[in-house]
Amino acid sequence: MKIAVDFHIHTALSPCGDEDMTPNNIINMCILKGLDAIAITDHNSVENCIACLQVAKNKGIIVIPGMELQTKEEVHLICLFKSIDKALSFQKLVYDKLPVKENNPKLFGRQLIFNKKDEVVGENKRMLIGSSNLSINEVFHEVEKRAGIIIPAHVDRNSYSLIGTLGFIPKELSIKTLEVSKTCNLNTFLDKYRYLRKYQFIQSSDAHYLWDILERENFIEVDQKNIGSIFESLR
Repeated sequence: MKIAVDFHIHTALSPCGDEDMTPNNIINMCILKGLDAIAITDHNSVENCIACLQVAKNKGIIVIPGMELQTKEEVHLICLFKSIDKALSFQKLVYDKLPVKENNPKLFGRQLIFNKKDEVVGENKRMLIGSSNLSINEVFHEVEKRAGIIIPAHVDRNSYSLIGTLGFIPKELSIKTLEVSKTCNLNTFLDKYRYLRKYQFIQSSDAHYLWDILERENFIEVDQKNIGSIFESLR
C-alpha cells in the first residue's frame, strides 16, 4: 500500500522554527492534510518527540522520533528511530558532541520544549543550530548501532547537504533513500545527477512553519501501515 509521508518537520525547539510549531498544532495539521506518517526532526535534539508521540496516540497517524543532525562537515542527516528510547540515547551522544556554547535567542530564536498540552516546560539553552563534533561516518555507525535509519537531507541544495559539501554519495555508506527539498524538480535534478537514479527518493517539507507541512503528495510503498514496514521501505 502507499502511504503519504513527511519525514522532515521541525518544532519550536529548532531555533529557526516558528513558535506555533507546537505538538498539538503539528499533529492536528498533519491529520488535516491527510498524512499517514511523519517524523519530528529538530536540529540536534529530540526533546519534543515525546510530546508529539503522546499527542498522536490513538489518532491514526504514525510519528517517528527523529533528529536533523549536523555533522562536523556541515552535512545535514535525517536520523530516524523506531523508539523514543533509542532516539534519546542518540540525543545524549549528540549533546556530548555539541560545542559548549549557549543559544542566542535574539539572534537564532528561542528553543522551546513542550508537554502534550502545548505548555512550555523548558527552554534548551544549548546552541542547537551549529555542528556537532561527529563525522558523517561516526553518525552512520551510531545510528545503525541503534537500529535507526539515515536519510541524507535536501541533497539538491548547495549548502548543508551531502552532495553540496562532498560532491558525491560515499559508496561505503548504507544509504537507500535520499531526500530532496519541497521545491525540487526531481526529474531535472536526476538529469543532472544521473548516477543517483539507483537511489529511492522522498520529498519532504523541512517545515519550520505549519503551512510548510506537505499536503498528501509524497508517498512511499509499505506492506503495512506501521513503523516496522516504514523502516523496511526506507532501509
